[in-house]
Amino acid sequence: MLTAENLKSYIESSLPCDHVQVEGDDGRHFHALIVSAQFQGKSMLQQHQLVYKSLGDRMKQDIHALSMKTLTPEQWAKQSQ
Repeated sequence: MLTAENLKSYIESSLPCDHVQVEGDDGRHFHALIVSAQFQGKSMLQQHQLVYKSLGDRMKQDIHALSMKTLTPEQWAKQSQ
């Protein structure tokens, strides 16, 4: 069964990230907060596509639902204040 920690590792290994937080306890439905400089200048759709690409076939086979919030490091710093 896929765990939140597994999913976090998959994202971090394929996408340079400043911060990744993943929650989910049923092995198929997850919520993620992902902070990456790779998101700079990209629309939310393009940001989410980068995450989906980092997960590859796992999005089709192992993950039923992934809701995510994607932020640039600058957006993350402002939100954390």
